[in-house]
Amino acid sequence: MKKILVLDDNQDILEMVTEVLSYEQFDVRGIGKAADLLTEAVDFKPELFLMDLRLADGNGGELCNKLKAHPTLGQIPVIIFTAYQNPGQDLRTIYGCDAVINKPFDLTELVQTVERLMVAN
Repeated sequence: MKKILVLDDNQDILEMVTEVLSYEQFDVRGIGKAADLLTEAVDFKPELFLMDLRLADGNGGELCNKLKAHPTLGQIPVIIFTAYQNPGQDLRTIYGCDAVINKPFDLTELVQTVERLMVAN
């Protein structure tokens, strides 16, 4: 079973995404604090990260940069989801993420994006 680590400080979104992806047969772990990301990643060994851009205790884009620079986590795909993307702003170029999903998001789009990146990885 493929593993996904989800980071969002909004508990409702975290629970919804975790439930949907679990239903799709992924092993999902949800966390609500940016400070816990690296520890959880090393412990859980996910095959994909899904994280919010704006977090109460950090910036998902900056965390993506850290993950992509990490010696053992750098090849793992990262999806950023956000309600705060400015027109013309390419978060993939700015932060190095593999995909961006705008909030509010369609659950089918979420699952399709996750599956596409899991197959490519």
